[in-house]
Amino acid sequence: MADNGLGLMAHLLRRAGFGATLQELEEYQAKGYEATLEELLHPEDAPEWDDDLVRRYQPDQNSVMYFESAQSYWMYKMINSKRPLEEKIALFWHGLFATAYGKLNHAKGVFNQTDTFRRHGLGTFHNILMEMSRDPAMIFWLDNKDNHKDAPNENYGRELLELFSMGIGNYTEEDVKSCARAFTGWTIANQDYMSVRASRDSIWPSGRIDWQFQYKPEDHDDSEKTFLGRTGNFNGEDIIDIITMHPASSWFIAKKLYNFFVSDTPNEEAIGFLAEEFRKTGGDIRSVLRALFQSDYFKSEDVWYARIKSPAELVVGAARLAGSYQTPQWDITNLASDANFMGQEILNPPTVEGWHTGTEWVDTGTLVERVNSSALVIGDTQQPGVRAMIQRLKDRQDSYQPDELVDQCLLLAGNLQVSEGTRQRLVEFAANWGEVSFTPEDAVACSEQQVVELLQVILATREYQMA
Repeated sequence: MADNGLGLMAHLLRRAGFGATLQELEEYQAKGYEATLEELLHPEDAPEWDDDLVRRYQPDQNSVMYFESAQSYWMYKMINSKRPLEEKIALFWHGLFATAYGKLNHAKGVFNQTDTFRRHGLGTFHNILMEMSRDPAMIFWLDNKDNHKDAPNENYGRELLELFSMGIGNYTEEDVKSCARAFTGWTIANQDYMSVRASRDSIWPSGRIDWQFQYKPEDHDDSEKTFLGRTGNFNGEDIIDIITMHPASSWFIAKKLYNFFVSDTPNEEAIGFLAEEFRKTGGDIRSVLRALFQSDYFKSEDVWYARIKSPAELVVGAARLAGSYQTPQWDITNLASDANFMGQEILNPPTVEGWHTGTEWVDTGTLVERVNSSALVIGDTQQPGVRAMIQRLKDRQDSYQPDELVDQCLLLAGNLQVSEGTRQRLVEFAANWGEVSFTPEDAVACSEQQVVELLQVILATREYQMA
């Protein structure tokens, strides 16, 4: 299968990032698919993010101890980062290890967790599980701070097995109990402070103190435990070793990765391929994704536009296309609000299960929000990305027939490839204006508005709403 088509490159950037403008696609295309893939898989080689500069010039992001600021920071980063897969994998793990501000009441805690996903998200699954087991936000979220030697709390142990690593049917209740006992003593250092956090502290002016992981050996149950058929004086590290070597973990993560990066509809053969790669590489996520993106399971046109974009993907993708929020603006919090109205409040998932994806993203209410939000962003002719698209049309030729205009606008919208039925309806819509001309001068404003209206309709199509 050829891997150098602009359509395939657009497909890769929709899945391994948040979409790309036509100019970006052409730049990636000049590098080639394999080189682009390696660039995406090695975000550490791209320019680092200047946090100080962002916070100095972005008033909405000046303190990530404030929930809306933390949301704004991540939205801005997803739009502007030169490391798209780093942000995309962080979003993947945020959905899997769903930890919500609503219970923590500590935005810096969930903010720090997403930063952990950036640093370790492309590493080994073993390392990610270890980081999450020591993550203060996770410890608070699933009550491991209340998991004591003489009074075990099974919440984290249960979700570690059920939702984070193996899935129901691959462990017993006794395994849950042993898992919980192994993680006794894994807690947050500043417990006295945390016990009164909601009633006696405040965000302003000094802010909340940061959380720190602490292991208390005196509170750890070091007696013998039997877990997944093995017996020993297990600690949390031993539990993670056993979990990541279990075949169920490879299938569990392979299925999650396929669902997030490929299709809402499972493909057992493809998932088996990813599970095998997981086992061969010791659970190295970078290697698994490389194998995925190089495979026909990913490149096949059958899986292009095969998954519904999450609200975050949709909002960020439209903003990137329009060139919005490349410079300081006070209202970037609106993007997080838009995603929330569509059913995805980032940094605050509804339950420990995270968000239900696929068709559950869309109902009669959220569909209206999805269409309106995209239309509002792309409808602003003063945004640099919109101006660039219009200018590119002008530079190409002076006037367009309806079918020409549709084809060029689909190309400008990230090389969007639509069904013949969708294209025909777009042509019928554009035909209401007849020929669109950028000459004489007094026709320009009207023609620009017609282009923008067509782009708004394109962003409402099934194909654009899919990834």
